[in-house]
Amino acid sequence: MKTGTVALVGLPNAGKSTLVNRLVGEKVAIVSDKPQTTRKRILGVARSPDAEIAFFDTPGIHRPEHRMNAAMVRDATDALTTSDLVVWVLDAASPRGPGEARLFDLLMRAQRPLFAALNKIDLVSKPRLLPRIADLSSRHAFQGIVPVSAKTGDGVELLARLLSEALPEGAPAYPRDFLTATPATEWIGEVIREKLLERTRQELPFASAVVVDSVREEEEKGLTVVTASIIVEREGQKGIVVGKGGSMIREIGSAARKELAAESGRRYFLDLTVKVRERWRDDERFLSRVVGEPQS
Repeated sequence: MKTGTVALVGLPNAGKSTLVNRLVGEKVAIVSDKPQTTRKRILGVARSPDAEIAFFDTPGIHRPEHRMNAAMVRDATDALTTSDLVVWVLDAASPRGPGEARLFDLLMRAQRPLFAALNKIDLVSKPRLLPRIADLSSRHAFQGIVPVSAKTGDGVELLARLLSEALPEGAPAYPRDFLTATPATEWIGEVIREKLLERTRQELPFASAVVVDSVREEEEKGLTVVTASIIVEREGQKGIVVGKGGSMIREIGSAARKELAAESGRRYFLDLTVKVRERWRDDERFLSRVVGEPQS
């Protein structure tokens, strides 16, 4: 059996989380159209009759402006340098820029077997895609350059097969029913944050976090009661999250509750509050609660 670890790395908003979810076949990472949605390494295990692949979804590599961002970049770099294979996920719909050049230099220094996944091909015509492939081929001898659409699934099976073929033989590393290392409480917080990201614009997604304060099971009612705090940096941001008459926070809670119930078959009650904590992105003690240790 082929087994091993594969890190997906790329710039923010390249579609790494959507691609990991496609490869694993289950939702193990939250997804939004906001850059820097993924804040720490996420593990998801995919299986086929002849392979077990542990995929790592990593934070987008960018120039850090806060301690939180620096921790995110360190986490992504660590996954890059320790995995058996690396998939560089690129947005095929975006032109080559300076951020891509810096990331390419980092990939070359890591000296890991490297694939390129040109994502979002559903947004690009073939005449625009071919020069992108030729440019990548001229820059490095990739193990493979695979055009994919994480959104539609196009090309994803081919990528998975090529990765499986490139991994070493070995015994399975995880139990058959193991999917992800994300604890249930943490996943609840991530789902709430996803619904927040879907409904907010501008700088708020970067300045917000979710802390799950408690989870209590009421077995006789088949109900899971969650108390959680949405953290922002300024009073004005709190007003945006609460919304007029509490409309926004109710909408966030309702959307999160529906997704959690659909996943688990249980009913959820979410008690959400919004709190202001200035400069939390530079508070190392607080960051340990909202970013925590990377999965491995």
